[in-house]
Parts: sequence; C-alpha cells; structure tokens
Amino acid sequence: MSHTLGIRQAQKQKTRQALLDAALGLLEHQSLSSLGLREVTRAVGVAPAAFYRHFKDTADLGVALVEGALGSLHETIRAAIVTTGGSDERIDRAVDLIAAHVRAHPAHVRFIARERHGGVAPVREAIGVQLRRFADEVAEALGTDPESRGWSAADLRMLAGVYVDHMVMTASAILEAGADADADGGEEAARRAEEAVLATARRQLRLVTLGRRHWLD
Repeated sequence: MSHTLGIRQAQKQKTRQALLDAALGLLEHQSLSSLGLREVTRAVGVAPAAFYRHFKDTADLGVALVEGALGSLHETIRAAIVTTGGSDERIDRAVDLIAAHVRAHPAHVRFIARERHGGVAPVREAIGVQLRRFADEVAEALGTDPESRGWSAADLRMLAGVYVDHMVMTASAILEAGADADADGGEEAARRAEEAVLATARRQLRLVTLGRRHWLD
C-alpha cells in the first residue's frame, strides 16, 4: 500500500514540475497575466482539470515559480556580499556570480524581471517578500564585516537593499543586453554587450563602496 502511495506521490510531483516547466517556457514571450491554464496543460499533455490538483489558479502557479526562481538565489547573494579579498576582488566576484546565475537560469531571471512590477498582485507580493528576505540576510552578513563597525541597524538594512536592488537590476540588464545584441549582431555582439553591462555594474559597486567607507564621516 505504501509503495503504491509512493508511486502516486512521485507521479503527482512529476506532473506538478512539468506544469511549472511548461509555464516558464510559455512565459518567455508573454506575461503571467496573459497566460491561460489551458495553454499550460496543453503543453504538458494533461487535461485542464488536472491543473487544479496542483494549483488554485495561474497566480498560485506564479507564486510557485517565484519560490523556485528566487529560493535558490539565497546562497548566491550571500556569497556575492560576503566574499573575501580586497574591494576590487570582492566586486569582481559579486558581478561574476550574478552573471553566472543569469547564464544558468535565464528563464527564471526573465520571469522575475517581468513580474516584479507585473499585473498579478500575489506574484508581485511574493517577489517582494523574497527580495526583503534577501535584504535581511545581506544586512545580517554586512553586520559582521569590520567595515560596518558603528553602523546602525537601519543603515545596514538600507545598504543591503541597495545591494539587492543592484543585483536584480544587473541581472535584468545582462539578459536584455544579450538578447538585443544577439538579435542584431550574433553571439559576439551579445558577448560584448554583456561585458559592457558587467563593466558598468563594477563601476557602480565601486561607487557604493566609496560611499560606504565615508558614510560615518
């Protein structure tokens, strides 16, 4: 009996993941507010009624996509902030981690960039909750840094928000620059466009670093 239940549970999880994967693929060229559940179930090859065994509606599916897209980012963001070495080395490491994540998960990045200010309220709220969690974690990490000695909790949280916003902005810019350049000039143009975005991101982080050093002045 337990073996049968285990098989059913595994199949249910497999179908759920297939629905998420299909939705993510369909969302490459449209927003969640325009996505129909029949599109998703058709792509998976299941009846529309099967959708409701896993999600209440497309907004519920979108929230699950947010958790999948951003849940794995916690360690990446923490690593980007607390990496060791000199300031330039730390900046290079942070930007490289962001670029690597975009290359590995372009569909997730595209979904978050589009839906962060999109028309589906539960999904916007879910993204906001995750980004606030990131900022809380980064603020905690920054608090252990000797450079943060004397900073108030509110100022650490403000700085953490700057870092998190910058990461999201950089990830979106990498994706957009690569797509635009690839459409116009091929792979080499996309590589140059990405490098330009990364160079700007490094300069922006150096500016934040300078301001951080003199904040208590």
